[in-house]
Amino acid sequence: MSTDRSQHFDVIVIGSGGGSKITRPAANLGNRTAIIDSGYLGGTCLNHGCIPSKMLIHPADIRLAIAESSKYELDVPIGTVRFKELVTRVTNTIMADSAKIAPGYESHPNITYFPHHAKFVGPKTIEVNGERITGDKIFITVGAKAQIPYIPGLKDTPYLTYKEALRLTSQPKKMIILGAGYIACELGHFYGAMGTEVTYVVRSSFLRNEDQEVSEAITANFQNRFTCHMKSEISQVTYENGMFTVTIETLNGRFTEQADALLIATGVVPYTDELGLDTTGVSINAAGAIQVDDYMETSCKGIWAFGDVIGRYLFRHTANFEGDYVCNTVFGGQDKKPISYPPVPHAVFCNPQIAGVGATEQALIQQNTPYFVGKNLYAHSGMGMALRSTDEFVKLLFHRDTKTLLGAHIYGDEAATMIHMLIAMMGKKATLDDLLGMIYIHPALPEVVRNAARKAKAAQGYADKTNT
Repeated sequence: MSTDRSQHFDVIVIGSGGGSKITRPAANLGNRTAIIDSGYLGGTCLNHGCIPSKMLIHPADIRLAIAESSKYELDVPIGTVRFKELVTRVTNTIMADSAKIAPGYESHPNITYFPHHAKFVGPKTIEVNGERITGDKIFITVGAKAQIPYIPGLKDTPYLTYKEALRLTSQPKKMIILGAGYIACELGHFYGAMGTEVTYVVRSSFLRNEDQEVSEAITANFQNRFTCHMKSEISQVTYENGMFTVTIETLNGRFTEQADALLIATGVVPYTDELGLDTTGVSINAAGAIQVDDYMETSCKGIWAFGDVIGRYLFRHTANFEGDYVCNTVFGGQDKKPISYPPVPHAVFCNPQIAGVGATEQALIQQNTPYFVGKNLYAHSGMGMALRSTDEFVKLLFHRDTKTLLGAHIYGDEAATMIHMLIAMMGKKATLDDLLGMIYIHPALPEVVRNAARKAKAAQGYADKTNT
């Protein structure tokens, strides 16, 4: 760690999640680099998001499989959950991983680590722990935080966000979840599979931005597993003697429910409100996201931003992609070309899993894009039969004229893995014929993709006949 704390740095990075794509590479090139982060090093993904949630969800998947094992003619007792031990193990593992980052910074001769809050007091001037530092190049990668809606009484209660829900060592008997997005679905699945009684309050539908058939499938699944108050809102919250009482407004009137835990999972907002950006000339939009150009540079020259804070894609994999682009453009000597995103995929690790890439069917309809569909149930494949699959499916969308793959959506086992072959196909602008020309291992699960392509071929033939 540099002991010379003069005021000026070549590079300042604010945020140690996606910012890791800049900090060490810049320092390795000889740049005097400051990294500022008041939280656990590694960002949301490592500490409060992707990694701990999957470490908890995997045991939940196993417990749910045990609970449903009778469909395989197996009588397996479900047993108890050592909830505190599970959460403690996951938290300790994550904390240990996060703790390894600081020594690497401190041992680097060109890196100065500030474990404090950063606030701009001028275009290139930042106040941190009572001192002011300046930088030639500044990178803002602070991510996002939980969005908390205004509900009378809520702020005076010990409600949970994803941060607390992932480290809660005492398992609730009943949890009310406000929200129906990625976070709500994943954490609801975890707690529900572990034995907590879960009740959802849902404004519209689950995962409403997914392809409509996927949204309808997961909505039906969750309505079967949990109590779901659809087209509803919470209008009042009180907390007394360890119990939440929420007033729920529905189309049919209002009623109250009680639970010992309340999870607010209504989305996230960019973490920009405490950065002092009004002193910099950096533009933000109405949602609080930093506005960047095609080169990821803000309206203040010499300040770049990427990741969740710019509000484009709220995924760590896109933050990594953007970070690599910025690093290569600013420090790697590459020609300055506008960032060009390949097909951006996503996955939701509920049960069944959900994954998608490219356009949804409703988007193609809105864009007046001519298309045809190939959809196949898992059950209509050898491995799907082995899995005793019911309603899981693969859905493929192709351009009517070029037969190019425009979108792919999977609802079912291993969706987050299965989608990768379709991500690659879209990246290469593959056509239906490319998918049909492959040899698929029999009876591996990707045969469902092949069967969906075959269904698309039949649908295309029918469409051709009806349009002649």
